[in-house]
Amino acid sequence: MRTRPTALAAALLSSALSLTAHAQYNATAGASRPMARVPVAARASDGRITYHDEYRAPAADRFGNAAGNQYDLAVDGAFAGQTVAVLQLYNFDFENARGALREKGFSVYRWSNATPTPAVLRESLARANQFWLISGSTRTLTDAHVQVIREFFNAGHGVYIWGDNEPFYADANALAEGLFGGRMEGNLQGSQVVPLQASNGGPGILRDHLLSTGLEQLFEGITIATIQPNDALRPLLYGSARNLVTAFYDHDGKRAILDGGFTRLYNNWDTAGTARYVKNSAAWLANAERFGAAVVAQGARAPSGPAVAPPPVTPPPAPAAATHTSQLGAQPMPWQRRAGLGLLGAVFLFGLAFSRQRAA
Repeated sequence: MRTRPTALAAALLSSALSLTAHAQYNATAGASRPMARVPVAARASDGRITYHDEYRAPAADRFGNAAGNQYDLAVDGAFAGQTVAVLQLYNFDFENARGALREKGFSVYRWSNATPTPAVLRESLARANQFWLISGSTRTLTDAHVQVIREFFNAGHGVYIWGDNEPFYADANALAEGLFGGRMEGNLQGSQVVPLQASNGGPGILRDHLLSTGLEQLFEGITIATIQPNDALRPLLYGSARNLVTAFYDHDGKRAILDGGFTRLYNNWDTAGTARYVKNSAAWLANAERFGAAVVAQGARAPSGPAVAPPPVTPPPAPAAATHTSQLGAQPMPWQRRAGLGLLGAVFLFGLAFSRQRAA
């Protein structure tokens, strides 16, 4: 009797293909402090030109973050055709953020100081890749609005919830509580640039996460709220006062970010890391790991140029063949290809075991 492939095998295969078919991320994805792999030429005593690879810190911007879009999370244009729907209930110029998102291919559809009806919101979200809320000081979202956004979120689409110092988190809390029980409170003075986190709970950015790709320094915002303890959320950014400013949700194929510092979107935009952080956030919320070709632009590939990779934890010993003539060392395999090959291997072994069991 012929048996259909199991749902597990189909899911594994789908995941593997989505990882191997698209290179929406740059080679340094997940490295806060990326290193460039540089081939270095040397002349041997017999006159031969040999090469060896060295890892070097790339050129930095004036704040100490790696300079160049190749150190963002996503390849430029990787999400062409995808839309970020923004409900902005606190008025400021959104054009800097719009321009940053455009670099990765995202267009922006925005409601400014006017909340659409639940029906209009549902219709618009049906054409959106992700939803961003910028909260005001009084609640405008009804339970019906929250239900529309909850359905969007439960379908795997990303949600970014921006609040700020009290009282500018009314709708942020209504939505965060409706999605995963999150909330923010308070009013603290920020205005500082924070580095990579050195200890749990200390000021700084979570090191070596996809969201913190290429970020060694990040502006925390002007006046900021504090994310309250929540087991569903993982800390991303602790402010200079050791308060949790930004946290993220990543469970069961669903992603969201809760942020108590929306001043980062317009005050001191050119301060450390803001544009890269906005681009990284949208790329992560696009959830290409779940949706694959449905959200990644056809032909999206990592840019050409020097190979780049995160620094090794300890420098590996150089084998005798590491120095060679007229040929560069092998390029590091991107993490998504390694993961894809691993999943393909798992699918193969699962299929083999399944076939043997059926034959028996």
